[in-house]
Amino acid sequence: MDHSVPYLAVLESSQEAGLEEEEFEYYSDVCFNAFGDRVRFWTTFNEPNLSTRHQYILGEFPPNHCSPPFGNCSSGDSRREPYAAAHNILLSHAAAVHNYKTNYQAKQGGSIGIVIAVKWYEPLTNSTEDVRAARRALAFEVDWFLDPIFFGDYPREMREILSSNLPKFTPEEKKLLQNNKVDFIGINHYTAIYAKDCIYSPCTLDTYEGNALVYAIGRRNGKIIGKPTALHGYFVVPEAMEKVVMYVNDRYRNTTIYITENGYSQHSDTSMEDLINDVERVNYMHDYLKYLSSAIRKGANVGGYFAWSIVDNFEWVYGYTVKFGLYQVDFDTQERIPRMSAKWYRDFLTSSSLTDGLQVRSRRADS
Repeated sequence: MDHSVPYLAVLESSQEAGLEEEEFEYYSDVCFNAFGDRVRFWTTFNEPNLSTRHQYILGEFPPNHCSPPFGNCSSGDSRREPYAAAHNILLSHAAAVHNYKTNYQAKQGGSIGIVIAVKWYEPLTNSTEDVRAARRALAFEVDWFLDPIFFGDYPREMREILSSNLPKFTPEEKKLLQNNKVDFIGINHYTAIYAKDCIYSPCTLDTYEGNALVYAIGRRNGKIIGKPTALHGYFVVPEAMEKVVMYVNDRYRNTTIYITENGYSQHSDTSMEDLINDVERVNYMHDYLKYLSSAIRKGANVGGYFAWSIVDNFEWVYGYTVKFGLYQVDFDTQERIPRMSAKWYRDFLTSSSLTDGLQVRSRRADS
């Protein structure tokens, strides 16, 4: 896979209720026509399930719309707007896929898909309520965008909770979605967390999972789910990689999966020695790749893996306070220094087999 392949950029305005999907179809046509001779892998949207929550439920990202009990903003309706935005995104996605498959794919030879952020959820307890909460959290995380693309409608769990606030697809829209299947599913996966039911138990709902009536927590019986990283609520839980991949593979008919993001974050104020000798990142990549390998051996149709990220960069609302790069970047001088993880990943990629590559960790960490 060509690592220089860009995403199709998200049209922010296309998420506003009322803007027709033809606008995004036109934009996509400009991109296909201009870059299709070089780009072989296209994604229509990157993490729309994450962005719509932060934009229209919690109000943390522009346009900062929200309403109680999910947040306190100057305007917005957290019970309606995110689902209207998602509906428009899905129809825009389908229009772009239809355009590519009808007018460009045969002559350009590329593939087109969509990228979803996927957090794995484990029940906080063995109670029926928490087991259902974990399943419901996945429905609001993954199925929200992928079910309409593959099955023509939103998941049952969402319809039961949101009722009339969840838009309905017309027969023509369902046909557009189902007749223009993606060639691949991109998964951005980093972590897992416990899910607690909020239907039968009181919870605060101003959280990422609040719209699913789920409260996510990192501890169970006093024990943390995994080692914390620099991002709040992101823990090292490598076995979740296999669970996520198998879930998506089994639910969506063995469609090719690409891990489009996976990586470990460090605080930018960590000592330079520890930033360069990033043993924890090496361990993270080794263990997540091990469980990805396990999913492949169990039959998952995985087409590739992308580490996030090759260099330190500007990370959303976190700015330069966290570092994901395999290369350390001095933002004042622009100097780039390969970390231990860069050297380990190089050795992993150039090893004769996946097993040999995964055995590189101990040698690299000791060097």
